[in-house]
Amino acid sequence: MKMLFRNASVLVREDDGYNVLQGACLAVDGEYISYVGFDEPDEDWDVVRDMSGKMLMPGLVNAHGHSAMTLVRGAGSGLPLERWLNEAIFPVEAKMTVDDIVVGTAWACMEMLASGTTQIADMYDYPFAAALTYAKIGIKANLARVGLCFDKEIEPGDWPRTAECINFINVLDGKADINPEAMRELPETAETMALPAELKAAVASGRVKADFSLHSEYLTTDKFVKAISEANSVMHKRVNIHVSETEKEHMECILRRSKTPMEYFADMGILDQPVYAAHCVWVTDRDLKIMAEKGVTLVHNPTSNLKLGNGHARIPEAIAAGVNVALGTDGCASNNNLNMFEEMHLAALVAKGAEKDPTALTDAQILDMATVNGARALGRTDTGILKAGFKADIIAIDMTAPHMLPALDPVALLIYSAQGSDVCMTMVDGKVLYEDGEFFTIDREKTEKDLLEASARLFG
Repeated sequence: MKMLFRNASVLVREDDGYNVLQGACLAVDGEYISYVGFDEPDEDWDVVRDMSGKMLMPGLVNAHGHSAMTLVRGAGSGLPLERWLNEAIFPVEAKMTVDDIVVGTAWACMEMLASGTTQIADMYDYPFAAALTYAKIGIKANLARVGLCFDKEIEPGDWPRTAECINFINVLDGKADINPEAMRELPETAETMALPAELKAAVASGRVKADFSLHSEYLTTDKFVKAISEANSVMHKRVNIHVSETEKEHMECILRRSKTPMEYFADMGILDQPVYAAHCVWVTDRDLKIMAEKGVTLVHNPTSNLKLGNGHARIPEAIAAGVNVALGTDGCASNNNLNMFEEMHLAALVAKGAEKDPTALTDAQILDMATVNGARALGRTDTGILKAGFKADIIAIDMTAPHMLPALDPVALLIYSAQGSDVCMTMVDGKVLYEDGEFFTIDREKTEKDLLEASARLFG
């Protein structure tokens, strides 16, 4: 389909930052942006849209989340991380079924689409079920089966989670059949042992990708980490990890190993492949140097970090060290929402307040963190910018709301004034998935009914 947006404000990335083209045109041809500029192309269009009062900007990238945790939104509020996990989260997650993951992920997709997120890195269990859900709905997703191992005596080959992590990647890459453990996530594959057509298409197009996960240094063992490292030395996949989220975690690792969690992962070979590391609140200057040298992305989760009382990551120092920095919401239990506009706002304020310097982070750096830097972290080099030849991952912002006028600095408005609820359209790969309160690939009523029933069972 060929679509033309006219009379729009268009946010474009330039060498010296961002600029807004007022009264401009943006054209979409199939999955790609074909034109951005002031002169309306003389072509035959399937759809022409007037975007007066709207700003078009790149879709937001949530580089760290646990989507199905919409089911435990706000659980354990007020507890520190270790108690939060062991008392409020793990007991409920142990009762979750495949169907729970499907509905929790779908509900997360609704929230993300309605607030402008077009891509997410999702670390959770039952990734086949989540992958199929994303494929049907249309959001881009990097998925990883959460990598956990608590038994120090067990051999990696005897620990099913190792095989499950590897099998998930190999199946999506077309290199293996689904193992028996994963079959229950996709019951329709029982006879064919093949991925559903919708998921195969999403993988082929690059919308759905499979990554490795190591939850953290403190919830894995040396044998498990080494097994994943050795497998990935051949498979060359991205790795999704939590690093130095709390001072306790960070210091206990140093006491155990005489090295920081980041140094540990480097020594174990994990950082030899592309890594995106969530939190990194307590990383040292040496850790930042390692991250820059190894190309590790720091995924900043300001709301979650502050809500759990863990502190805040040193983002200006990370950027100065040459580290790619992205943004994420974390899960709904520690946030409690998936609103990336809120993360941009808080990331800017925390850095400026902590440094006592209003120039600590520029508007361009914040917008990069929420768009192109996140896309880069997830291995997507064809999105995150509104430019001809890039994927049409586009959101429209209503610029007529009272809190958006007067638009003296429209770029700054996106960080300091805009709300997730100002998003009036979300497009992924040239397909409109959400507009003005309507979801085109999700049955809202059924999803809400299923979500509430699942929540009642899990917490009843």
